[in-house]
Amino acid sequence: MEEIDQSNCCQSCGACCGYSQNWPRFSIESDEELALIPSGLVNARQSGMRCEGDRCSALQGDIGKATTCGIYAVRPQVCRTCMPGDAECAMARRKFGLPAIETA
Repeated sequence: MEEIDQSNCCQSCGACCGYSQNWPRFSIESDEELALIPSGLVNARQSGMRCEGDRCSALQGDIGKATTCGIYAVRPQVCRTCMPGDAECAMARRKFGLPAIETA
């Protein structure tokens, strides 16, 4: 299996941010935390991030090549909890045909 460098794998992936329009949802964020997210990036129901298809509107770059989050410092909790190699990561990477990340 291909070895993946975990130190920067998220910046060369972005699959979790393009997996589903239901993924970047708000859950336990406070009103103050939500106020820091630009309103143009929030969906019409105010329940999560606005998406273009399945892709979060805050995602910049090309999935599987080079990506970054346009609101990384204030991203929702669901985005903070997705970790390289966890079940959600593996599921998203499969959707885009990317190799699994082996965790220690």
